[in-house]
Amino acid sequence: MTDTNFALTQGKTERALIIGGGIGGLLTARVLSDYYGEVLIVEKDALPEKPEHRPGTPQAFHPHRSTPRGKMIMERLFPGYEDDLLAQGAPSSLNKTIHQMNQYGTMVFQYPRNDIKFSRAVLEWVFRQRVKEIPNVRFLPKHDVIRLLTTPDQTTVTGIQVRERGQIGQEKTLTADMVFDTSGRSSKLAKWLEDLGYDVPHPDLLKVALGYSTRRYKVPSHLAHLTEKWDAINIAGQPANETFTGVFSFIENQIAEVLLYRPGGHYPPTDAEEYEEAVAQLPSPIIAEILQELEPITPPRGYRVPELYRHHYEQMQRWPSGLLVLGDAFCIYDPIFGQGMTVAAIEVEMLESCLREQRNDPKPHFEQRVLRKIQDVIEPAWWLNCATDLQWEGVEYAGSQPLKGISFAQKYMDLYLKYATMQRNFELYGLYWAVNTLSVSPHNIMNPQMVTTVLTASDEGKQLLAKLSQEYGQPLEEVLDKVVPSFSGAPFASMSK
Repeated sequence: MTDTNFALTQGKTERALIIGGGIGGLLTARVLSDYYGEVLIVEKDALPEKPEHRPGTPQAFHPHRSTPRGKMIMERLFPGYEDDLLAQGAPSSLNKTIHQMNQYGTMVFQYPRNDIKFSRAVLEWVFRQRVKEIPNVRFLPKHDVIRLLTTPDQTTVTGIQVRERGQIGQEKTLTADMVFDTSGRSSKLAKWLEDLGYDVPHPDLLKVALGYSTRRYKVPSHLAHLTEKWDAINIAGQPANETFTGVFSFIENQIAEVLLYRPGGHYPPTDAEEYEEAVAQLPSPIIAEILQELEPITPPRGYRVPELYRHHYEQMQRWPSGLLVLGDAFCIYDPIFGQGMTVAAIEVEMLESCLREQRNDPKPHFEQRVLRKIQDVIEPAWWLNCATDLQWEGVEYAGSQPLKGISFAQKYMDLYLKYATMQRNFELYGLYWAVNTLSVSPHNIMNPQMVTTVLTASDEGKQLLAKLSQEYGQPLEEVLDKVVPSFSGAPFASMSK
């Protein structure tokens, strides 16, 4: 590894470049503004003059959410940002009805928190307006990044080469003390590093062949009570029956959105008539019944994700100083779980901690330490994604190493959900979602006491427990240490076993 001793001065004389002005880039800019004299965000799209989707984010039309964990970080970085969302017509979820159906039953409850619902366009607009107010941050829109610039020995990144969109051959150089790639799934970082002579490990791939289609509807004024009653309706897809997942929720200005989703290569329709038929064929008619009273205002729009990837930049023997990567440029997740923005926020919070430590006590190999910590953040979300998606026929995993405990996780998580739903145990059900939204460690539902309770509640569970005992011949606590990753580096609020 390159021996660097990156240091930050109290005077903030350094310059940072951010590639990509999406949610992750804006959160990163907010943190970097406290540590760099100048922060420049290079964005390939023109910046919209109002909340609207950018061509460079084709997934932006579809539902987005932040989890309680993500919201906590975003609120700290942009205090009161939800007031800005409210000013754009976004609704609150407080005390509204959540209706969640899975293959084992239905859970209906009132949403306990005052969370604000939004479209991706509005959230990005709100964050961008906040960042524009930071004196030492500026934007360079409508520019493509062509390559990284380095020292002659290619051990240090010194900036980027860019070209204004629509201007052929007119490249210009932007220098920086540190370059941050937050360009998302369009990132070209792996190729840039290979072009510079670096050996880049193959990413882990989850070949999901997933698709989702979204349609938006206007709520007529005489049905405004619907927005006061409902927060969300989630009809979970059933791998055994190969049904779509259907999700109904609201965004700003009395607009409802409906999403159909499925992995495994069987994509939801984008034809309007076929879309409405698919909604009517969900295991519950509740969404279709509500839609009969609403006015469609967009055609269904589809989005396809052939595979999820998890890069392993932290494993590289050589890594150039002056370069870091965060967010979807490092790893992407199944959008149905709503983890992407939360993981990006956790990564930015972790970066902030590392910058603080480096400024107070500079040490070599700063970039490699950050990359390893990012991988710690990524691991739980990636593992949970794999455990869930591999239940679907047609989904395959291709990675350099096997996924630890994934077979156990698939069976156990399903039995846990069955137990919590059929027992109508809202505490355990809430803990299930706390794990899946990265608020707490998977060990909160995979500890010996909880595993014993869940598995002894059914014949199938007892068989799994007996199999574990026979295979390992050790106490359950020691068995779980062998079959469940430790997640020891993940920055959870609770890591109790």
